[in-house]
Amino acid sequence: MLKPKKNIILVISFLLITGFLVTALASFFVSRTSLRKEIALNELPLTSDNIYSEIQRDLLRPIFISSVMAQDTFLRDWVVEGETQPDKITRYLKEIQKKYHTLTSFFVSEKTHTYYQAKGILKTVKPDEKRDAWYFRVREMTPMYEINIDPDMANKDKMTIFVNYKVFDYSGHFIGATGVGLEIKTVRQLIENYQQRYKRQIFFINKQGDVTLAGSALSGMTSNIREMEGMANFAEKILTTENESFIFERRGDTIHLNSRFIPEFDWHLLVEQSEKPALENIHQALFLNLAICTIITAIVLLITHLTISNYQVKLEKLAITDNLTGIFNRHGFDILFDQTMKEAPRKKAPFSIILFDIDHFKKINDDFGHTIGDNVLKHIVQTTWENIRAEDIFCRWGGDEFLILLKGCRIDGAHMLAEKIRLAVKKAPFLMTGGKIELSLSLGATEFIADETEISLFKRADQLLYLAKQNGRDRSEK
Repeated sequence: MLKPKKNIILVISFLLITGFLVTALASFFVSRTSLRKEIALNELPLTSDNIYSEIQRDLLRPIFISSVMAQDTFLRDWVVEGETQPDKITRYLKEIQKKYHTLTSFFVSEKTHTYYQAKGILKTVKPDEKRDAWYFRVREMTPMYEINIDPDMANKDKMTIFVNYKVFDYSGHFIGATGVGLEIKTVRQLIENYQQRYKRQIFFINKQGDVTLAGSALSGMTSNIREMEGMANFAEKILTTENESFIFERRGDTIHLNSRFIPEFDWHLLVEQSEKPALENIHQALFLNLAICTIITAIVLLITHLTISNYQVKLEKLAITDNLTGIFNRHGFDILFDQTMKEAPRKKAPFSIILFDIDHFKKINDDFGHTIGDNVLKHIVQTTWENIRAEDIFCRWGGDEFLILLKGCRIDGAHMLAEKIRLAVKKAPFLMTGGKIELSLSLGATEFIADETEISLFKRADQLLYLAKQNGRDRSEK
């Protein structure tokens, strides 16, 4: 039985594993192909658009702050009235900086060329001073504002993104420039946030291809795209187009790139996406599917094993159990008796047997039918069970004959037990509709003799049973 069971489990295992493996791998390759198309045609361009929109949105806040300052009646009145009490404008700029969490806030007067900021008067701007060129550029420009990056003299020359906004009096005359400054670190933090959110590498380059702003992911790479592996072949096209997508290889990885020109900075926004992270998700899905398949296969095989084992146990039980009474049949008893015979010489442990049958059982079948006869057999078995030890081996020897194997029991103990069973049966008639059947047993008890054969032992027990019948039945002999 073991080999067929093993073969069935092996076949089921092969079918399940093959089916799950083919399904999982087919799903993996289809998903990988679809993913690559989605990255190239939809995902990366859409992500680039979203990042561009968010950058514009993030730039609108400092532009809005500067616009509010340029339209503020206090600021314009203070300038028109002659810029008296500089501490008032200092306090105003300090409140702007504090309220909107900017690195700096400033105002430069057209009349006096004085540079006011939150800590007080910084300097006087001069046309021939290179670091003051921004102001004179703003004065002459047509747009109301500009965004530029310069070192902030008021903050230890930290690189700062300035929003410079033109200020006019109530008659429309230019009276100065105001605005706020954001530290480059703040914008870098925005880039880091974008990178973490979108799982992309994001950086800015100027018209010369130099990297101007980038997150930490770009550290260690060259500072110009003309020298970047894979991207160098497309450097000129990137710098001369406003919006374009590219695909190239870098260190064995496929990179998708989207380039977009940012007119507010006069820079290009570059968004890179590696296939590896996306493919890792598919790999994880594959491994998850394989893990699930393994678990399902294990569960199915376990259920199959338990089912076959349970079925096998039932078959084995049927092979050694009497179908009517539920006790051992002759085959089951022979197996256990052989073990006892082998143990007896080694352990020097005595054992005895009791052989008995039901007196006049044929008459019971003839008078009441075989159904009643079967029920009488069950009744005798139940009564006997109630009077023997748990370790005693009880079997149906054939027809209405029963045999009990008593381990560790001498002849006197076996005879006492035989009498106990006989009396218990005599005191417990079989009850049925309309009456009862008085029952009695004839029993023969004998002890195993050293070096005795099985045939000899059973023959002596049978002779004692026959003697009990000869002596009037309803008795036991030893």
